[in-house]
Amino acid sequence: MHPEPQSIPLQPVLRPYQAKLVKDLYTKLGEGYRRIAVIAGTGAGKTVIGGKICADAASRGCRLLFLVHLDVLVGQTYEKMQAFGLPCGFIKAGWKEDPSAPIQIASIQTMAQRSWWKDWKAQVILYDEGHTTVFSQVGQAVMYETHAKSVHLALTATPYRLGRAQLGDHMQILVSSPVPSELQRMGYLATMQYYGVSRDSQINLSDVRTIAGDFDERDLKNACDRPELIQRIVEEYQRLAPGKRAIAFCVDVEHARHVAEAFQMAGIAADVVDGGTPIKERQRLYRDLGSGKLRVLTSCNVISIGFDEPSVEVGLMLRPTQSKALHQQQIGRVMRISPTTGKTHGIILDQAGNLQRLGFPEDIKAYHLPTSKEPGDQTVSPMKQCPCCNRLVWGFVLQCPGCGYQWETEVQVHTAELVEVLSEHQQMLPMIEFFRQQRQKAFRESAAPNWAKHVFQEKFDRQPETAWGKGAIFGDEPTLRDKHTYRNYLGTIAQRQGKDLSWVIDEFQQEFGSDDWQEIFYGK
Repeated sequence: MHPEPQSIPLQPVLRPYQAKLVKDLYTKLGEGYRRIAVIAGTGAGKTVIGGKICADAASRGCRLLFLVHLDVLVGQTYEKMQAFGLPCGFIKAGWKEDPSAPIQIASIQTMAQRSWWKDWKAQVILYDEGHTTVFSQVGQAVMYETHAKSVHLALTATPYRLGRAQLGDHMQILVSSPVPSELQRMGYLATMQYYGVSRDSQINLSDVRTIAGDFDERDLKNACDRPELIQRIVEEYQRLAPGKRAIAFCVDVEHARHVAEAFQMAGIAADVVDGGTPIKERQRLYRDLGSGKLRVLTSCNVISIGFDEPSVEVGLMLRPTQSKALHQQQIGRVMRISPTTGKTHGIILDQAGNLQRLGFPEDIKAYHLPTSKEPGDQTVSPMKQCPCCNRLVWGFVLQCPGCGYQWETEVQVHTAELVEVLSEHQQMLPMIEFFRQQRQKAFRESAAPNWAKHVFQEKFDRQPETAWGKGAIFGDEPTLRDKHTYRNYLGTIAQRQGKDLSWVIDEFQQEFGSDDWQEIFYGK
């Protein structure tokens, strides 16, 4: 039994961007939209935003049905409703039913076993983790059968999902928070450091099958749950983040247990949380991690969603995935700020190769609503791994921010004239670096590459040498995917500016040289 709040507390004060998102939502509702995706990345305050929407709707006499897909989310949602002073009923085993309450927090698993909610008239339906709940059998029934005329709001940190069907097949439009990089700039998310592992410590996926869009868990078990791999991640933690609070994302419960045991053997306080861990025990483990009594907490499919301990500084990615949603959620557990504990940044140690497969959260330039016909841009910004410290950085970075390692550039070998100039006038080096940085910026922001030349000329009152730009964006070892990515980028710019194919080819050669452009463009 869970008592209702006895008094109405002061409501949480929304951050400016949260208030803007809610205002944008109401504008779209005023325009007649009735199925809207509400996208707020991990750490942006999705639950607070949901609570504000519920409070506003309840104050207008509306009844709301709040769908969740995990047991732990029932309690978390209720806590946020309490913060807004909202009375709730529950459709969840072990929680008090009260059909008279204006807000019903409902587990989709329990809803499948009960039927009274089908006749419970709700004007607003909220789908927590909408990229999952909307696609459940219950979610589909609510949207298209029992409550088809209601307003449907899909709350999610990421709109992407595995499989063909996408959120945009059911939602009409989106409203969103700022992207992670912008929230970092505002100071609402921690800056991040990303690390891979050496080649001999990487997980071998050559024998791992893909089933239903993601790696098969049984195959992953064999590939990941190996003593030598587990020992290497313990060593990397001790090298890069000793003593910091860490969470580990594992393949299954046994793998999580083996990882925790390896940390314990190294004298590091570690424990395991899994789907069978009772709620009270789970909460105790989270408290111990927050207080520092525990240093490492390992899990399987538990702390990827619904875990909120901002003091965590390290994420150990030990489970390969092809799911962009899961990937972003896992990293997001480490991106929350925690000034009271002295947290200055987050660290990801990626043994699974997920970062190179799915990218950095900072790559997101804007949120889009994918559909089965237009799933959206799934390309990953080129990155490389420092050979000295394993730091993962964007492909255009010339100096490792972790250890200072310098990647060689080919700038000085393109023309004899340039070599002579560089040997006599070292002041040219800053000019070259500036031009390369502007090419990188143009690519990141989907601007035309000739913008870099324009900025350079404005600054130095001269044209840059064409050779200075070679490898500026993708480095000196571009992959085939890099080349196709750049070709597609140039094609988009050409269409926007009315350029012809010869311009695209010329710009392509400025980045990659003239060796294999015909194969990329014509398959020859």
